[in-house]
Amino acid sequence: MHKPAHTWSIAELAAEYDVTLRTIRFYEDRGLLAPERRGTVRVYHPRDRVRLGLILRGKRLGFSLDEIATIVDMYDAEPGEEGQLVYLLDQITTRRAALEQRRQDIDQTLQELADVEARCKADLEALRSRPVSH
Repeated sequence: MHKPAHTWSIAELAAEYDVTLRTIRFYEDRGLLAPERRGTVRVYHPRDRVRLGLILRGKRLGFSLDEIATIVDMYDAEPGEEGQLVYLLDQITTRRAALEQRRQDIDQTLQELADVEARCKADLEALRSRPVSH
């Protein structure tokens, strides 16, 4: 006797991942999710659930939807999981380099702000310590 695979409604997936129904429908419209249709009802299978998790993780990591689509679609096509992992590692390297550059830019900006702040405080102190002439 074969046990049927667990399925989810759109509302169940939205609640589980704390996203709106509109978000899930958007990913469906973009071709990232392909739930089974039973009349007007969407039925999500384990594959859809996993893909939604990957999509949301990719968004948190800063990947575009096109990049996410490439990554999740590679799992089902040639070169398969190995190609997916190689591509993902390349994307991680690129993303990390961009974030490190942004970190350096932020650090430099913070230092410049600290320098300007110190000069402003010194100038203000000098102005306040001048004798008042009448």
